[in-house]
Amino acid sequence: MKKLLTAAVAFFMLASPVWAAMKTVTLAVPDMTCPVCPITVKKALTKVNGVIKAEVNFDKRQAVVTFDDSKTNVETLTKATAEAGYPSTVEGSAK
Repeated sequence: MKKLLTAAVAFFMLASPVWAAMKTVTLAVPDMTCPVCPITVKKALTKVNGVIKAEVNFDKRQAVVTFDDSKTNVETLTKATAEAGYPSTVEGSAK
């Protein structure tokens, strides 16, 4: 019986999907110069596959992005803002 239980547990552990980690990164977006700019930045970020949430703050000139690290990465996020006309850099490390 113990062997059967051990085999079942091992099977389910191996068969279960690997869960991706949700990460959050803060991007500095210094070229936002008007109140409409955050709309463009947010739109660019939310189009990236794997982005869960993007909050863009005009006053702080930053974007806080929560993403699935199995689908995207920080480099892709900064590329998306740059392609929208707003180059960005990482303010803090992804957590």
